[in-house]
Amino acid sequence: MPHDAKPGFVQLVGAGPGAADLLTIRALRAIEGCEALLYDALISEEVLALAPANCLKIQTGKRAGRTSMKQETINRLMLRLARRGLKVVRLKGGDPSVFGRVGEEAAFLNAHGVGTEVVPGITAACAAAAQFNFPLTHRKQARRVVFTTARLEAGALQADWSAAADPETTLAIYMGGGAAEELSARLIDAGRAASTPAVAVESAGTPRARLRRGVVGDLARLVEDGEGGPVLLIIGEVAALASAGEIADELDAAHALRA
Repeated sequence: MPHDAKPGFVQLVGAGPGAADLLTIRALRAIEGCEALLYDALISEEVLALAPANCLKIQTGKRAGRTSMKQETINRLMLRLARRGLKVVRLKGGDPSVFGRVGEEAAFLNAHGVGTEVVPGITAACAAAAQFNFPLTHRKQARRVVFTTARLEAGALQADWSAAADPETTLAIYMGGGAAEELSARLIDAGRAASTPAVAVESAGTPRARLRRGVVGDLARLVEDGEGGPVLLIIGEVAALASAGEIADELDAAHALRA
């Protein structure tokens, strides 16, 4: 499949964690060449600035727990713009295939005769691990990674947390800030030790990233006094390896130089 958008074609692009220099080259080319850009609320101004000045930019407002454009509306909008022959980019934070509803959007467009291409991006868990100097897998500590969400329905968590009981599993919980207290109880009930290392990373992969360290038993404390950014929880022995100070200072210096 060609990489350049054509009439009746939409690129579903991952913007990564926010910094423009963490985009893939393919994502950069898609953004620089688009004529219509539908972007989520977490896309940074730095990345949006890469789009052409005359590009039609539409903020879809997708953000967990907040008012946003309905998915059906986004689907119809992409379809209409693609049928007009525009080079359409649907820009999503992180990786489109990780809790990005890319499957729904591609299926809708394909069913209406519009071709799609998914351009991957760096997901928040990978960005957090790189930024704060810890691995997601580690010999004799973590042999698997589980990516999950902590969405609440009717005020309660809906997922089955039994798979998280394995002490050699690293658990990456997206959108977990608002459910931290219940997550702590669910994980302990499932068999995960309350003393298991844990970190909360707010705005992973950006200069505003914030790391708080603790254990499963005090997850609620880790998300106190946040600044409103998306919160990722990492549970597992590898979380004990996270380091904040020097890494954050180096990132701030690097961003200052680029500015």
